[in-house]
Amino acid sequence: MLRQGLDIRIGQTLSMTPQLQQAIRLLQLSSIELQEEIQQALEENPLLQLAEDSSLNTDDYTSDSSATTESSIDATETLAENDLSEFGEVDTTSQMDSDIPEDLNLDAAWDDVYDTSTGGNSDNDSDNQSFLENQGSFSEDLQEHLLWQIAMSQLSEIDKRIAVTIVQSLDEAGYLCESVEDILESLIAELPIELDDVEMVLKYVQHLDPLGVGARDLRECMLIQLYKQPTDELQKLAVILVEKHLDLLEKRDYKEIQKRLKINQDTFEAIITLLRTLQPKPGNTFSANTTDYITPDVFVHKVRSAWVVSLNQRVTPELQINQMYADMIGQVKNSTDSHYLKNNLQQARWLIRSLESRNTTILNVAKAIVERQSAFMQYGEQAMKPLILRDIAEELEMHESTISRVTTNKYMYTPRGIFEFKYFFSSQLDTDTGSSCSSTAIRAMIKQLIAKEDARSPLSDSSLTQLLKDQGINVARRTVTKYREAMSIPSSHERKGLVTT
Repeated sequence: MLRQGLDIRIGQTLSMTPQLQQAIRLLQLSSIELQEEIQQALEENPLLQLAEDSSLNTDDYTSDSSATTESSIDATETLAENDLSEFGEVDTTSQMDSDIPEDLNLDAAWDDVYDTSTGGNSDNDSDNQSFLENQGSFSEDLQEHLLWQIAMSQLSEIDKRIAVTIVQSLDEAGYLCESVEDILESLIAELPIELDDVEMVLKYVQHLDPLGVGARDLRECMLIQLYKQPTDELQKLAVILVEKHLDLLEKRDYKEIQKRLKINQDTFEAIITLLRTLQPKPGNTFSANTTDYITPDVFVHKVRSAWVVSLNQRVTPELQINQMYADMIGQVKNSTDSHYLKNNLQQARWLIRSLESRNTTILNVAKAIVERQSAFMQYGEQAMKPLILRDIAEELEMHESTISRVTTNKYMYTPRGIFEFKYFFSSQLDTDTGSSCSSTAIRAMIKQLIAKEDARSPLSDSSLTQLLKDQGINVARRTVTKYREAMSIPSSHERKGLVTT
C-alpha cells in the first residue's frame, strides 16, 4: 500500500562544475567549520590573503553550547583516510576569472550535488597559530538532526511514524541495525502498513542530511551518495566499481580493478578522488558528546522600532587577492611556476565569490526568519509564530532543501540569547478564534503555568489541557504530556513528591 505524498527524488543529476560544488558545500558548513576552511585556504594558497581590516578571531562572540541547549534545540573504515589516502588530488584548473558567473545559483543546485566532506580535514601542526585555537564546534545529535527534518517534512503522519522508527534503529555510524521486516513487525499492530511502505520511507530517510544514513551496508551507503553526484562517465565508472568490485578495492587490488573496468591509471585515480568525497560513516559527522562553543553567524538588534540583522564579519572575514603574487603571473618564464600561480589565482577568486554567495544566502534567510518572528524578539517564547520551511522557501523562492541546510548549524545572536536558526521553526496548532499557535509558544505556556502552580497541588496534564483550552487553544492531553516530557518537567505526581513538609 503506497500512499501519495512520499515524493522521493532519486533521479539522475545534472552536471555541475567543481566551483559550484564548492560554493554549495561552503553553505552547508557551520561557522567553525568555515573558519577552518578559510584557515586552510590561507595557509595553502599564496594568492589569497586577509583584507587589512579583517579579523580571524572569534573569541569575543562565542558562547558555551551547554548554556544554550534549552534554547536551541568498525565494519567500515573511512576510505578517505585509509584505502584512498595514497592518491593525490585531481587538478581542477579551469577558466580564469572571466568565466566566473556573477551570481552562483546555490539554490538550484541543492538537488544536483551532495558532498559530505567538511573544511576541517587538514592536519595542521600544533605549532601553527590557528585562529580557532582552543575552540571547538557545536555538534547536535544525529537522531535529533534527522527527527527535526522529518518533523518539518510533508510526510503523512503514518510515514512519519515509520521514519521515526527507522531513525531510532540507526547505529552511531548512521547504519540501519534492524531489518525492514523487523521494523514492519514492530509497527504493524498500530499502523495499516505493508513492507513496501517501510522500504519507501527508508529510501526517504536515506536521502535526508547527511546523505546515506539508513544504509544497510557500505556498498549501499556509497551508492546512495554516488547517485547524487553529477552524472558523467566518471560517476558511472565509480558506480560500477562500488556495485561489482568493492571487494577488490578493500583488498587494494588496483591493477585488477583497472583491468575489469578497462581504464588507465589516470582514470582510476580520478575515480578514487571521487570516492574520497563520500562519507562511509555518515553518522560520524555528529557527536552527542561534544560540548564546546557556538559562534553566531548573524546578530539581531533593534534600531528604533525595527529589527536589524547583520552578519558576524568575524565568521567570514573579507579575503582578497595577494596582488604581489598576481602581478608575477605575467612575468614568470617557467611554465610550471606560471601554471601554479594561475591555478591558485583561480581557486582564490572562486573561494572569494563562494563566500560572498554564502553570506548573501544566510543573511536573506535570517532576515526572513526575524521578520516572521519579530514578536518573539520583543516578547519571548509565548509570542513565537508557527513557521515551517516552506514558508521561508516560498518567500525567498528557494527549495525547502536549501532552507533546511542553511538553517542547520547556523546561529543567531539575539537580545534573548543565541539560537540555532532551526529553533524558530515549529508546527502549527489551531485555536478557537480561527488563528494558529506555534508548538513552541504552547510549550512556553505550559512551562509558565507549571511555574505558577501551587507546589502542594501541582497541575495534572489534564488540568493543563483545560487551562490551555480556556485560553482558546485546543490541544490533546497526550500532546501536553509530550511537550512537558520534552522539556524534562516531571509529572504532577513527581512534582508533588518534591515538596518538603
